[in-house]
Amino acid sequence: MIKIKNILIVVIASILIYACSANNSLVANFDDAGQAIIDNDTLIKYFSNHYYDVTLDSIKPISTGKTALIADANLITQDVNYNNIDYKLYYYIVKQGVPNPVKGNPTVMDSVLTKYEGSQIITTLTTSVFETQNSPTWLTSDAVIKGWSYGLTHFKGGKNVTTNGPITYQDTGKGYLFIPSGLAYANTSTGAIIPNSCLIFKIELLDLVEN
Repeated sequence: MIKIKNILIVVIASILIYACSANNSLVANFDDAGQAIIDNDTLIKYFSNHYYDVTLDSIKPISTGKTALIADANLITQDVNYNNIDYKLYYYIVKQGVPNPVKGNPTVMDSVLTKYEGSQIITTLTTSVFETQNSPTWLTSDAVIKGWSYGLTHFKGGKNVTTNGPITYQDTGKGYLFIPSGLAYANTSTGAIIPNSCLIFKIELLDLVEN
């Protein structure tokens, strides 16, 4: 009986080791360039089926008479080469932001004060929210996903109009980041985010601290 138990333990251990090795092999051999093409196709289809609703300050499924994001001049493409893979990052500027005192756009070395909502694209017509941050939160630009590091550089903060009480801002930078999976969490899962997900972040940039 003891021999049988020992044999079973060895067999199970061997299976686990093989499974882990196979999984690591799949990750190591993942086709990042091919996934970048798939992600861009996903984003293009999403843009063709959605528009920005000015009244609701929200992105909605396309309807008659509305301008799809793909044809909206506020949607801008940024070519990004990361780890020798070419990606297309998209950002949509709702408001550029008017900081006071005058501050420039954040760099990857700056800390930023933001509010945001993150979603993942499930199909060309549906998304799923995985995180909402309604309270101002400080983030370091070089410690976030690459889509944020590159995308936030196109926005500016707002004016600190605090007199007495909580800190408040006006004329903040607002918009959206549309991020391919290779500039986000790639082929791994993180919390509710499934592997190879294109992400959408609705952002508000309130302030920044250089370096």
